[in-house]
Amino acid sequence: MITIQGKGVSTGVAVGPLYFYRRADLTIRRTEVADKEAEWARFKAAQAKAIEQLGELAEKARAEAGDEAAMLFETHQMMAEDLDYEEAIENGIKGEGINAEAVVSETGEQFAAMFSAMDDAYMQARSADVKDVSGRIVSILLGAVQGGIDSPVPVVLAADDLAPSETVQLDKSKILGFVTSYGSGSSHTAILARTMGIPAIIGVGDQVKPEYEGREVIVDGGTGEVVVDPDDATRQALLAKREQLLKRQALLEQLKGKPNVTKDGQTVRVYCNIGNPEDVHTVLENDGGGVGLFRSEFLYLECDDYPTEDYQFEAYKKVLSDMGDKEVVIRTLDIGADKQIDYFNLPKEENPAMGNRALRICLNRPEIFRTQLRALYRASAYGHLCIMFPMVTSVWEVKEAKKMCEQVKKELTAEGIPFAEDVQLGIMIETPAAAVMSDRLAKEVDFFSCGTNDLTQYTLACDRQNNDLGRFFNPHHPSVLRLLKMVADNAHKNGIWVGICGELGADLELTETFLSIGIDELSVSPRAVLPLRQKIRETDVRQCREKLVNDLLSDQTQI
Repeated sequence: MITIQGKGVSTGVAVGPLYFYRRADLTIRRTEVADKEAEWARFKAAQAKAIEQLGELAEKARAEAGDEAAMLFETHQMMAEDLDYEEAIENGIKGEGINAEAVVSETGEQFAAMFSAMDDAYMQARSADVKDVSGRIVSILLGAVQGGIDSPVPVVLAADDLAPSETVQLDKSKILGFVTSYGSGSSHTAILARTMGIPAIIGVGDQVKPEYEGREVIVDGGTGEVVVDPDDATRQALLAKREQLLKRQALLEQLKGKPNVTKDGQTVRVYCNIGNPEDVHTVLENDGGGVGLFRSEFLYLECDDYPTEDYQFEAYKKVLSDMGDKEVVIRTLDIGADKQIDYFNLPKEENPAMGNRALRICLNRPEIFRTQLRALYRASAYGHLCIMFPMVTSVWEVKEAKKMCEQVKKELTAEGIPFAEDVQLGIMIETPAAAVMSDRLAKEVDFFSCGTNDLTQYTLACDRQNNDLGRFFNPHHPSVLRLLKMVADNAHKNGIWVGICGELGADLELTETFLSIGIDELSVSPRAVLPLRQKIRETDVRQCREKLVNDLLSDQTQI
């Protein structure tokens, strides 16, 4: 038995085989082949597999976002077996004797250039499609594993860390838990684990060896312990703990349908954070009151090119329709920093967390922003939509964003496209500048939502992705809590509501503090809804408000 200690960032106990995430080498080398027929057979097999994958993606897209979203993948299927495209590849392999991956890659580039040179806008748009199809076939030829997991059974997934673009592609039905060498409690792996309700452990370094793959492991997300080849006593103890956690969850199930009201009658809305339309099922399953944060950037991370207006519209429409009359807050595109997307072609920055990201990209590249806003407003006709702008530091940024919203509404009106007139506009408070300026910003918007992950990072000058900073990254720091109180006070003075959508919203040690300073809404991972509801219903705000607020403002507060 081998015991490894890391840091638990998502509670729970899981047991299963250890599996290392497969990150393929996609380097394409051009070589001559001796057996041209065998190489052609390699291509045909990869082509058939690509067509099969695209068919599965089309069905998935149809279920999640409707027929228009599925059409993209069906178009790619047709391209993959286009006769001209296939003939060009055949000439390269059988005629010139070049290896299949090099020929497919070169053919894709040639066809993409041909489409780009056409006058017709529709045909120009096919340039990106043929690149995507060729890239998929090349990945298959190079042995890349779709979604990073090639296992017939669910596994405990081990990795150095996972980028947002990689977490999006994972086959979540195959994951029992996560173990990563690096990362942080606010990494996307940790956020995904909490959304899925499975254990996750970070910071194990090089303790998890490649030779452990396939061996049974038990992970305890509460203690951060990873046990390889557990002995009988350890196995029984950890499985008993898992049973206790399941029993506790069963007790919490009794809170479904109950109001989020404190003992002294204060109500707070408990909403959920999600990353894609599939997550709505988990929100409803856990009795979330609404969606407080839909991270729309994950739609972009799933695509190989800019998602079209129709593609986004179908996704937003599905979320709003499925949530019925419940409020849905959709955050506009928030990429940059740790969320990089190749096709945006963003220049490399020395400090991307403070660089060209989120709303800054949208205001600098209005064509991208306009496409998203059109999709959002079109979808607003199907539910209760709120739009939220991230990474705000100044009043002028909000005014510019609002101006674009008005332009989009005028366009849709002129085109006779319906949209809701009562869409609320809000901003993320995730910079000290926004918190300090919240009295003026509150006059421009309908609500605030505090992103405590970034607010902590910028307030304490601590990189939230750097797990080595340990105790220096302290979301409970009085400076962060004072800023939150300032924001809540300024929101209420101006008649708007204020929420928290960062990971701190689910921190039960701070629930009393948030209720005491007047937070109106807490948005958390779906699995955190019922524990949070229990904590709210056990709290008497009148008894704790004076003490907590005095402690928060006291010179004696320990820092």
